[in-house]
Amino acid sequence: MFSYPTPFTPPTTEDDRLSWLRLIRSRRVGTVTFWRLLEEHGSARAALLALPEIARAAGADDYTICPEGVVLAESKAGKSAGARLLCRGEPAYPEALADLPDAPPVLWVRGDTSLFARPMVALVGARSASSLGTRMARKLAADLGAAGITIVSGLARGIDTAAHLAALPTGTAAVMAGGVDIIYPAENTALAAEVAAHGLMISEQPMGLEPMARHFPLRNRIISGLARGTIVVEAAMQSGSLITARTALDQGREVLAVPGHPFDARASGCNMLIRDGATLVRGADDVIAALGLGNGVVAQRELPLAPAEPERHLVAQPAKEPASAKEKPTGKTRASADPTPDLRSATELHARILDRIGPSPLAEDQLIRDLGLPSQHVAPALVSLELEGQILRQPGGLLSRAV
Repeated sequence: MFSYPTPFTPPTTEDDRLSWLRLIRSRRVGTVTFWRLLEEHGSARAALLALPEIARAAGADDYTICPEGVVLAESKAGKSAGARLLCRGEPAYPEALADLPDAPPVLWVRGDTSLFARPMVALVGARSASSLGTRMARKLAADLGAAGITIVSGLARGIDTAAHLAALPTGTAAVMAGGVDIIYPAENTALAAEVAAHGLMISEQPMGLEPMARHFPLRNRIISGLARGTIVVEAAMQSGSLITARTALDQGREVLAVPGHPFDARASGCNMLIRDGATLVRGADDVIAALGLGNGVVAQRELPLAPAEPERHLVAQPAKEPASAKEKPTGKTRASADPTPDLRSATELHARILDRIGPSPLAEDQLIRDLGLPSQHVAPALVSLELEGQILRQPGGLLSRAV
């Protein structure tokens, strides 16, 4: 006789929530297995009781379920970190994820969960982004945020960081590959604190978990699942951003991409996506029109007349000399007070410059602002790279990579 699966009901008590947590934290239980067990047994508590026998039937004689003490410790760690546990089916759980067949049963969140009620757009891309790429990410994130859209990304270096920074005033959500209390990369610790204070941080992983390579594709499906569309800004052919784009397609979401120069490897993935049918993005209007989020008109923000300041968190700032060191006589000449950078420093600066310049011309003053270094430090490095044939000077004070 054919039997219908038990209807899904969210947990209603704290014991039910802990049972959900024990089940998903038990060995070899992923999201798909979790939902199958819940359908077959009606509740997480019943599934936990049946799990050892199911494992023995599958050949795992020494199987034990996740101990209650482990999830109690995780719950305590979550409260200490200011995080909140959301279970699928609860009012605060994001609707966009709830409809996925592999929806995370539980999410740890820190911050403003009301952002889930707003339309979301994912913005992802290269970690070693060019200056043009980061500028495009900032512009898209700021303009989409001004239109009432929450920007979702993964708190990685490069494009993710630029997107979160630009969207902080309007609303941004960071999906973590590890625990919601573990910041990766560590250089984004200050940014993560701002996101938690003014936006939202999300993870399906246990508190305190350090991210590993296998966790990032799982994280990517949440990024794309939350969003109505995923925008890719600079992505090489084998980048994780393309995994996010493919996942978005599998979830029935829109994929959009910013085109790039054909000679720039960082744009090869985006160009391929556009060739294969992704929406070409020139600005926020294209995104809003493609996703049906409005009339396609984004109010232009007033731009300051003063030169742009270096981006926070994106570049390392040169260390300032303590006042006591300035006042203390050293007997050194003025020339020795500002020593020529050693070979290692020069090599690192060359690498930073080449990371930010692509085949598409970039204004030299914009490059200097993006690097956050004095022009007298950058100019000799540009001359050196030009003499080496690695960069080309174009009319109008523009620079490009030699190809």
